[in-house]
Amino acid sequence: MAPARLLDLTRLLSRLGRGPMTGVDRVEFAYLDHLLGLPDPVYGLIRSAIGYLVLDRAGMAALRDGGVDQSRSDWVGRLAYRSDPTRARAEAGIRRLAIARIARTRLAQGLRRYLPPGSSYLNTGHANLDHATLRQIHTAGLRIAVLVHDTIPLDHPEFARADMITPFRRKMAAVARQADLVIHTSHDARAKTEAQFAKMGRVPEAVVANLGVTVAAPAALAFAPQPPYFVILGTIEPRKNHALLLDVWEKLPDPPRLYIVGGRGWSNAAVTARLDALPPGSAVRELTGLPDGAVASLLQGAQALLFPSHAEGFGLPALEAAAQGTPVIAADLPVFRELLGEFAVYLDVTDSYSWLETISRMAKTELTGAELAGRIRKIPPNWADHFKNVLIRA
Repeated sequence: MAPARLLDLTRLLSRLGRGPMTGVDRVEFAYLDHLLGLPDPVYGLIRSAIGYLVLDRAGMAALRDGGVDQSRSDWVGRLAYRSDPTRARAEAGIRRLAIARIARTRLAQGLRRYLPPGSSYLNTGHANLDHATLRQIHTAGLRIAVLVHDTIPLDHPEFARADMITPFRRKMAAVARQADLVIHTSHDARAKTEAQFAKMGRVPEAVVANLGVTVAAPAALAFAPQPPYFVILGTIEPRKNHALLLDVWEKLPDPPRLYIVGGRGWSNAAVTARLDALPPGSAVRELTGLPDGAVASLLQGAQALLFPSHAEGFGLPALEAAAQGTPVIAADLPVFRELLGEFAVYLDVTDSYSWLETISRMAKTELTGAELAGRIRKIPPNWADHFKNVLIRA
C-alpha cells in the first residue's frame, strides 16, 4: 500500500448547517479540496459522539460538495445531541457515508487497517488535539502535522473566553509534545507560537506557509450601499475592537456609512448593547449572513476596509480587501506589516484621533467608476504555494 494522507475533518462536520464558513473552516475546506485533487490515497477522520469515523475519497467528496444528507437524524444523534438537532442530523449523514467506525480507545488499531506506516495525519481545525488521540495516531505509524492558526488565547487571554483558555493551553501542549511538524501561517505567528512551545518544553519542526487568499466573484447585494462607506469584516468580539470604530462614528460630524459585517461573538455585551441601541437611520449598519460574493461586492465599492484588531494570527479579510484593490486601514501589528507591506495605512489602536482623522479624510474622496477600476490590487498569497511548501514535508 502506498502511504496515504489522513485529513481531520471534525471541524467541517461540526459546521454543517450553521451558515457561512469562518476563516478556520475555509482552511480545512481548502485542504479537503486540494487533497481530493491529488492522485495520492486520502482519507478523512471525524470524531463523532461514539468514536471516530473514517471517510474514503467518495465520502470526503460528498462533504466538500454538499452531498451529506442532513434531512434526518438517527438514534445515536438524538441521544447525544438532544439540544443540538443540527449537529445530530449532520453526524447521522456522515455516519451513513463512513467506511469505518472506530471506538476511541481503538483508534490506532483501526487506522492500521487503512493507512500503512509512512502515512501522515493533517490537522488544520484544532479538533482532536489531545495527548491520547495524537499518541494513538503515532502508534498507528502516522506522521503528525498540525496547522496552528495562532496562540492568541495564551498571548492575550483578555480577548479569549475564560472557559477556553485552559483547554486551548492543553491542546498546544499536546501539539508541542506530539507533533512532527507545525505549519505556521506567518513568521510573526511562528515566533509567537514557538515562544509558547518553548515554555512547554519542546519546539517541533516548523514550516511557514501563508494561507491562500481566494476572492469570490462579486455577486448582487440585496441592498444598495450608500457611498461613501467603510466596512469592518469579522466576528463581533472584543479582539476585533469594534468599540473603537463606534467611538469614532459618534464623533464624526457628518458620518459616512459603516457596514459591520459578521456575526456576534462572545464577551462583548457593551458593544452589542451599543449596536442594539442604534437609532433608525443610523450611519452604522450591522450585516450578518452575507454570502462571499456579496461581501466581495461590498468591499469593491468601499472607501476602505477598517481593521483595528488588538491581535491577529493572519488577518484574512485585510488580504481579501487588498486583493480587490480596496484600501486597508489597519492596526499597527507585525503580522499586517509582514503580509500587507506598504499597501495598508497603519494606525495605533490607542489613538482614536488618528483613526477619526484618517477616516474623515478618506470619506471625502469620491470614487468614480474609473477610480474604482484603477485601484491597485495587491497580489495575495495563493494555495498552490502553500501546499507546495507544506505537502513536501507532511
